[in-house]
Amino acid sequence: MSITNSQSGTNVHEIADGIYRINTPLAIDGAGGFSFNQYLIADDEPLLFHTGPRKMFPLVREALASVLPIEKLRYIAFSHVEADECGSLNEWLGAAPQSVPVCGTVAAMVSIGDLADRAPRALADGERLALGRHAVRWLDAPHLPHGWDCGFLTEDLTATLLCGDLFTQPGADLPAMTEADILGPSEAFRHAMDYFAHAQNSRELLEKLAATKPTTLACMHGSAWRGDGAQLLRALAGALST
Repeated sequence: MSITNSQSGTNVHEIADGIYRINTPLAIDGAGGFSFNQYLIADDEPLLFHTGPRKMFPLVREALASVLPIEKLRYIAFSHVEADECGSLNEWLGAAPQSVPVCGTVAAMVSIGDLADRAPRALADGERLALGRHAVRWLDAPHLPHGWDCGFLTEDLTATLLCGDLFTQPGADLPAMTEADILGPSEAFRHAMDYFAHAQNSRELLEKLAATKPTTLACMHGSAWRGDGAQLLRALAGALST
């Protein structure tokens, strides 16, 4: 792990071949802290998943620059429209002149076509985007956990699921990668502060994600996780149905 900003504690860790977790811990009085993660896929056409909030842009930019030049960034992707997902999108578009937003067709239609300074690359459900050695596929997942426009990216080479707000774990001082239980902490957090839409087809959507057989889950908040991702996604489906 490399600390890129000693004041904030922002750090970079390679969680899979060519995939880097950029993490900024945040102290919250009485809440045990929280963290924000972005994921950079370093390749011929690099992709950043999650931008971080607008006010966090200098920290994330500094961290990304420790891996590759900012101007090389080609794609800026996110799960759904929310401040920590795409709040600094236009700052990134300004810093990386070749870059374009990447999102699902719903987000492009209802939000990003207007909010972004450049037109988005809208991906249909199951559509593949080649980056070089790596390639990602977009998976529509409306309202899982929230947002009509929600979806995720799965990366073929490393079997990594960029799973956004699924398995959100509280805490600021967590390992970059873990094989320990993350369902328990994430479920405790969900019960305390329920951010799931509880759509009727949540189990079906989680099975769709499980079918990709991920071995790394790149979580937006907390540790990334390594193991049998399909089993863990099905366990989440079970927890949501009780």
